[in-house]
Amino acid sequence: MQALDPIWLPVAFALGLAARLVGLPPLVGFLAGGFVLHAMGLRTSELVEGLADIGVTLLLFTIGLKLRVHQLLRPEIWAGTTLQMGITSALFTGLFALLAVFGVARFAALDGLQWLLLGFAFAFSSTVFAVKVLEERGEAASRHGGTAIGMLIMQDVIAVVFIAASTGELPSPWALGLILLFVLRPLLYAILERAGHGELLILLGFLFALGLGYAGFEALGVKGDLGALAVGMLLAPHPKAKELAATLLGFKDLLLVGFFLSIGLRGLPDPSGLLVALVMVAFLPLKVAVYFGLLTRFRLRARTSLLASLALANYSEFGLIVAAISVKVGWLDPEWLVIAAIALSVSLVAAAPLNSRAHEIYEAWCGRIRRFESKQRVPGDEAPDIGDVEIAVFGMGRVGSSIYDVLRARFGNVVGGLDSDPDAVAAQCAVGRRVVLGDAMDADFWQTSENRLRGTGRSARLVVLALSEHEANLHAAQQIRHRAPDLLIAASARFDDEIGELEGAGVDVTCSVLSQAGTGFAELIAKRLEAA
Repeated sequence: MQALDPIWLPVAFALGLAARLVGLPPLVGFLAGGFVLHAMGLRTSELVEGLADIGVTLLLFTIGLKLRVHQLLRPEIWAGTTLQMGITSALFTGLFALLAVFGVARFAALDGLQWLLLGFAFAFSSTVFAVKVLEERGEAASRHGGTAIGMLIMQDVIAVVFIAASTGELPSPWALGLILLFVLRPLLYAILERAGHGELLILLGFLFALGLGYAGFEALGVKGDLGALAVGMLLAPHPKAKELAATLLGFKDLLLVGFFLSIGLRGLPDPSGLLVALVMVAFLPLKVAVYFGLLTRFRLRARTSLLASLALANYSEFGLIVAAISVKVGWLDPEWLVIAAIALSVSLVAAAPLNSRAHEIYEAWCGRIRRFESKQRVPGDEAPDIGDVEIAVFGMGRVGSSIYDVLRARFGNVVGGLDSDPDAVAAQCAVGRRVVLGDAMDADFWQTSENRLRGTGRSARLVVLALSEHEANLHAAQQIRHRAPDLLIAASARFDDEIGELEGAGVDVTCSVLSQAGTGFAELIAKRLEAA
């Protein structure tokens, strides 16, 4: 077995930590680590590429575990993605032709078909980056997160069609047998139920993703990554799907380090090629504008459209695949594969701080970009309304639900819950809880609720932040404290070191949920509210 060079791990960790300390996602450090390792004379290897492939496969499998087919049938997903790919490809093709007219040698040496191929390759957005960023912020299930992920999946399907058409490798006739997966679903469910909650569940997740999904689909001439996604979606309705996704989370994140390192290890182009890659990054605002314009035309809110567009403001690993296939069949010069890799890397570095501050960007520009909203709103994307509740609990997971139940038993029907996941809201309402669709990071919500939060009319008394991600709790606390200085705020934390940050943001009552259950935290909140 090929050994992993011992220098790779400390370089990846050091640069990942450095990125985190300056407020950037660690993946930016991992990308930089790949370039540093390449400059040190190291090159990518079969082992690193293999780890990267497994990481991407697990990523797509866990995406599938959280998806429902009906989400892909929304017009903004299937029609929006199709239009986006067409418009962006045509726009970039025209820009490449214009650069050729102005004498840019790299583009002047190409013909119309090659401009179109490059435009198509750069129209894709990175599934790995977008999902990683959305999961880190706890927004994968939100409206903008679901929209971005749905469009990425549709792009993956388009990439599979291109691969099949360009290589001439049609799926095996046996691929029709994949329909039998629906027949086998009860058996898969039974196995999942009996796997327990420990190492067998982890092993089963790898078996489903890499064996049944990736290897099974590859054997039938269908792209393996798509197979992992499909098997995940097949299992998604099972109650244990979320637990399986959470179990695989650490393995997926660790293996994806190999993916980001492998991009930098591909190498650097010559100076003129590097300049072309930077020009491609300069074109990214046009790509964001296409996404934003289409999503607002499909009647999504400006906030939803902007946050989804920023998550997609990058180039894609699938663009590299398109470029690689084009090189393989002789349509493009090999140097374009390196240029595409550099453009992808720089685009991820540029997109990371934008996404880290996406909510702040919207809040600063919301007055201007709301002008692009349509008068009608697509169902499910209305600005949330807190109603007449006096106690609002954000995040109706295990901890939030426990807090909700205790506070409602103590204070009555003045308690309401909010969650950004439509499926979670439906499940909560089905068991009789008063829960609406809402996002604690939503500036529109805080602006419309500002008068009540300040005490006009029947005012809110308490906001509880029980979101799964610390950054979301922190940002929401800052917004609330800014708009309602006297409102009582409580927030949960997973780790003790997060408590100090929440208190610094103005949170009045904090508790580590690892050391105390949700009901115990709720009792602390109730006592503080009664004493206020």
